[in-house]
Amino acid sequence: MESTLTNMVLVLVATALIMGGLLAFVNQITLAPIKTQADKTLAEGIRNVMGGGNLKVTKTDTVQLDIAGKTADFVRHQTENPQGKWLGTAVESTTQGFSGDLKVLIGFDPEGNILGYTILESGETPGLGAKADKWFQADGKGSIIGKHPEKNKLAVTKGGEGEIDAITASTITSRAFLRAVNNAYRAYNEKSVDSNTEATQIKHQEKKGEEKP
Repeated sequence: MESTLTNMVLVLVATALIMGGLLAFVNQITLAPIKTQADKTLAEGIRNVMGGGNLKVTKTDTVQLDIAGKTADFVRHQTENPQGKWLGTAVESTTQGFSGDLKVLIGFDPEGNILGYTILESGETPGLGAKADKWFQADGKGSIIGKHPEKNKLAVTKGGEGEIDAITASTITSRAFLRAVNNAYRAYNEKSVDSNTEATQIKHQEKKGEEKP
Protein backbone atom coordinates (compact mmCIF):
# COMPACT_ATOMS: atom_id res chain seq x y z
CA MET A 1 0.00 0.00 0.00
CA GLU A 2 1.29 3.39 -0.95
CA SER A 3 2.39 5.46 2.03
CA THR A 4 0.09 8.43 1.86
CA LEU A 5 -1.61 10.48 4.52
CA THR A 6 -4.99 8.98 3.62
CA ASN A 7 -3.67 5.42 3.80
CA MET A 8 -2.01 6.05 7.17
CA VAL A 9 -5.23 7.52 8.57
CA LEU A 10 -7.21 4.52 7.33
CA VAL A 11 -4.73 2.08 8.91
CA LEU A 12 -4.85 3.93 12.23
CA VAL A 13 -8.65 4.03 12.22
CA ALA A 14 -8.89 0.32 11.36
CA THR A 15 -6.39 -0.56 14.09
CA ALA A 16 -8.30 1.50 16.65
CA LEU A 17 -11.59 -0.17 15.70
CA ILE A 18 -10.07 -3.65 15.95
CA MET A 19 -8.46 -2.93 19.33
CA GLY A 20 -11.66 -1.35 20.62
CA GLY A 21 -13.64 -4.41 19.56
CA LEU A 22 -11.17 -6.75 21.25
CA LEU A 23 -11.26 -4.76 24.48
CA ALA A 24 -15.06 -4.74 24.48
CA PHE A 25 -15.10 -8.49 23.91
CA VAL A 26 -12.65 -9.16 26.75
CA ASN A 27 -14.62 -6.85 29.05
CA GLN A 28 -17.84 -8.69 28.23
CA ILE A 29 -16.49 -12.16 28.95
CA THR A 30 -14.87 -11.06 32.23
CA LEU A 31 -17.86 -9.06 33.51
CA ALA A 32 -19.78 -12.05 34.86
CA PRO A 33 -16.81 -13.66 36.71
CA ILE A 34 -15.91 -10.28 38.27
CA LYS A 35 -19.49 -9.78 39.51
CA THR A 36 -19.62 -13.34 40.84
CA GLN A 37 -16.42 -12.79 42.79
CA ALA A 38 -17.65 -9.44 44.12
CA ASP A 39 -20.92 -11.04 45.30
CA LYS A 40 -18.97 -13.84 46.98
CA THR A 41 -16.66 -11.37 48.72
CA LEU A 42 -19.64 -9.35 49.98
CA ALA A 43 -21.45 -12.46 51.23
CA GLU A 44 -18.37 -13.61 53.12
CA GLY A 45 -17.91 -10.10 54.48
CA ILE A 46 -21.48 -9.95 55.79
CA ARG A 47 -21.05 -13.30 57.52
CA ASN A 48 -17.79 -12.20 59.12
CA VAL A 49 -18.96 -8.79 60.38
CA MET A 50 -22.13 -10.32 61.84
CA GLY A 51 -20.15 -12.74 63.99
CA GLY A 52 -19.94 -15.72 61.63
CA GLY A 53 -22.10 -18.81 61.76
CA ASN A 54 -25.11 -19.73 59.70
CA LEU A 55 -27.15 -16.69 58.73
CA LYS A 56 -29.11 -15.29 55.82
CA VAL A 57 -29.71 -11.84 54.41
CA THR A 58 -33.44 -11.21 54.50
CA LYS A 59 -33.48 -7.69 53.07
CA THR A 60 -31.09 -5.33 51.32
CA ASP A 61 -31.93 -1.68 50.86
CA THR A 62 -30.21 1.65 50.26
CA VAL A 63 -30.61 4.81 52.31
CA GLN A 64 -29.31 8.28 51.52
CA LEU A 65 -27.82 10.67 54.05
CA ASP A 66 -26.56 14.22 53.82
CA ILE A 67 -22.86 14.01 54.64
CA ALA A 68 -21.08 17.37 54.77
CA GLY A 69 -23.56 18.85 52.29
CA LYS A 70 -23.37 15.95 49.85
CA THR A 71 -25.77 13.04 49.35
CA ALA A 72 -24.20 9.66 50.11
CA ASP A 73 -25.66 6.17 49.60
CA PHE A 74 -25.44 3.45 52.24
CA VAL A 75 -26.41 -0.16 51.55
CA ARG A 76 -27.92 -2.10 54.47
CA HIS A 77 -28.16 -5.89 54.75
CA GLN A 78 -30.65 -7.16 57.33
CA THR A 79 -29.69 -10.61 58.70
CA GLU A 80 -31.37 -13.46 60.56
CA ASN A 81 -30.30 -16.86 61.86
CA PRO A 82 -31.95 -20.08 60.60
CA GLN A 83 -34.58 -19.82 63.37
CA GLY A 84 -35.73 -16.43 62.11
CA LYS A 85 -34.18 -14.34 64.88
CA TRP A 86 -32.97 -10.93 63.77
CA LEU A 87 -29.19 -10.71 64.23
CA GLY A 88 -28.70 -7.10 63.21
CA THR A 89 -27.58 -5.21 60.12
CA ALA A 90 -24.42 -4.98 58.04
CA VAL A 91 -23.93 -1.54 56.48
CA GLU A 92 -21.71 -0.57 53.53
CA SER A 93 -20.14 2.85 54.10
CA THR A 94 -17.72 4.74 51.84
CA THR A 95 -15.66 7.79 52.74
CA GLN A 96 -12.64 9.68 51.41
CA GLY A 97 -9.35 8.43 52.82
CA PHE A 98 -5.80 9.71 52.38
CA SER A 99 -5.23 8.27 48.88
CA GLY A 100 -8.75 7.51 47.68
CA ASP A 101 -12.07 5.98 48.67
CA LEU A 102 -12.24 3.76 51.73
CA LYS A 103 -15.22 1.39 51.65
CA VAL A 104 -16.05 -0.39 54.88
CA LEU A 105 -18.66 -3.00 55.83
CA ILE A 106 -19.72 -2.72 59.49
CA GLY A 107 -21.95 -5.13 61.40
CA PHE A 108 -24.30 -3.87 64.14
CA ASP A 109 -26.28 -6.04 66.53
CA PRO A 110 -29.95 -5.23 67.38
CA GLU A 111 -28.80 -2.80 70.10
CA GLY A 112 -26.43 -0.95 67.79
CA ASN A 113 -23.19 -2.39 69.18
CA ILE A 114 -20.43 -3.07 66.64
CA LEU A 115 -20.04 -6.78 65.96
CA GLY A 116 -17.29 -6.55 63.37
CA TYR A 117 -16.03 -4.88 60.23
CA THR A 118 -14.12 -5.56 57.06
CA ILE A 119 -12.52 -3.36 54.41
CA LEU A 120 -14.21 -3.89 51.03
CA GLU A 121 -12.14 -1.38 49.03
CA SER A 122 -9.15 0.77 49.91
CA GLY A 123 -6.81 3.08 48.02
CA GLU A 124 -4.66 3.76 51.09
CA THR A 125 -0.87 3.51 51.13
CA PRO A 126 0.32 -0.09 51.71
CA GLY A 127 2.02 -0.53 55.07
CA LEU A 128 0.38 2.47 56.75
CA GLY A 129 -3.21 3.23 55.84
CA ALA A 130 -3.73 -0.35 54.70
CA LYS A 131 -3.36 -1.46 58.33
CA ALA A 132 -6.97 -0.44 58.91
CA ASP A 133 -8.11 -3.99 58.17
CA LYS A 134 -6.43 -5.20 61.40
CA TRP A 135 -5.89 -2.16 63.61
CA PHE A 136 -9.52 -1.70 64.70
CA GLN A 137 -10.33 -5.40 65.17
CA ALA A 138 -10.91 -6.97 68.60
CA ASP A 139 -7.22 -7.73 69.08
CA GLY A 140 -6.00 -4.46 67.54
CA LYS A 141 -4.65 -1.41 69.35
CA GLY A 142 -7.60 0.71 68.26
CA SER A 143 -10.35 -1.89 68.67
CA ILE A 144 -13.92 -0.72 68.01
CA ILE A 145 -15.50 -4.17 68.46
CA GLY A 146 -18.25 -4.18 71.07
CA LYS A 147 -18.42 -0.39 71.15
CA HIS A 148 -21.53 1.67 70.55
CA PRO A 149 -21.33 4.86 68.44
CA GLU A 150 -23.64 6.70 70.84
CA LYS A 151 -22.11 5.45 74.08
CA ASN A 152 -18.48 5.57 72.96
CA LYS A 153 -16.75 8.47 71.26
CA LEU A 154 -15.51 6.83 68.06
CA ALA A 155 -12.83 9.34 67.11
CA VAL A 156 -9.05 9.34 67.45
CA THR A 157 -7.49 10.18 70.83
CA LYS A 158 -5.18 12.72 69.18
CA GLY A 159 -6.13 16.22 70.28
CA GLY A 160 -8.67 14.83 72.72
CA GLU A 161 -11.16 14.08 69.93
CA GLY A 162 -12.18 10.61 71.07
CA GLU A 163 -11.15 7.33 72.63
CA ILE A 164 -9.75 5.31 69.72
CA ASP A 165 -6.00 5.00 69.15
CA ALA A 166 -5.09 6.03 65.60
CA ILE A 167 -2.97 3.88 63.30
CA THR A 168 0.67 4.82 63.86
CA ALA A 169 1.69 7.58 61.42
CA SER A 170 -1.68 7.35 59.67
CA THR A 171 -4.09 9.66 61.47
CA ILE A 172 -5.88 10.73 58.29
CA THR A 173 -6.80 7.15 57.39
CA SER A 174 -7.85 6.48 60.99
CA ARG A 175 -10.17 9.48 60.96
CA ALA A 176 -11.58 8.43 57.60
CA PHE A 177 -12.23 4.91 58.88
CA LEU A 178 -13.98 6.11 62.03
CA ARG A 179 -15.99 8.59 59.98
CA ALA A 180 -17.17 5.68 57.82
CA VAL A 181 -18.19 3.76 60.96
CA ASN A 182 -20.11 6.66 62.47
CA ASN A 183 -21.85 7.36 59.17
CA ALA A 184 -22.75 3.66 58.91
CA TYR A 185 -24.40 3.87 62.32
CA ARG A 186 -26.46 6.82 61.15
CA ALA A 187 -27.57 4.78 58.15
CA TYR A 188 -28.31 1.81 60.44
CA ASN A 189 -30.76 3.99 62.36
CA GLU A 190 -32.25 5.71 59.33
CA LYS A 191 -35.89 4.91 58.65
CA SER A 192 -36.36 3.29 55.26
CA VAL A 193 -38.62 4.99 52.72
CA ASP A 194 -38.94 1.85 50.58
CA SER A 195 -42.47 0.44 50.88
CA ASN A 196 -41.32 -3.16 50.51
CA THR A 197 -38.72 -2.70 53.22
CA GLU A 198 -41.29 -1.17 55.54
CA ALA A 199 -43.60 -4.15 55.01
CA THR A 200 -40.75 -6.52 55.82
CA GLN A 201 -39.93 -4.58 58.98
CA ILE A 202 -43.52 -4.69 60.17
CA LYS A 203 -43.68 -8.41 59.58
CA HIS A 204 -40.60 -8.98 61.72
CA GLN A 205 -41.87 -6.66 64.45
CA GLU A 206 -45.12 -8.57 64.68
CA LYS A 207 -43.31 -11.89 64.67
CA LYS A 208 -40.60 -11.15 67.22
CA GLY A 209 -41.46 -7.84 68.83
CA GLU A 210 -38.16 -6.34 67.64
CA GLU A 211 -37.99 -2.99 65.94
CA LYS A 212 -35.50 -2.68 63.14
CA PRO A 213 -33.91 0.60 62.11
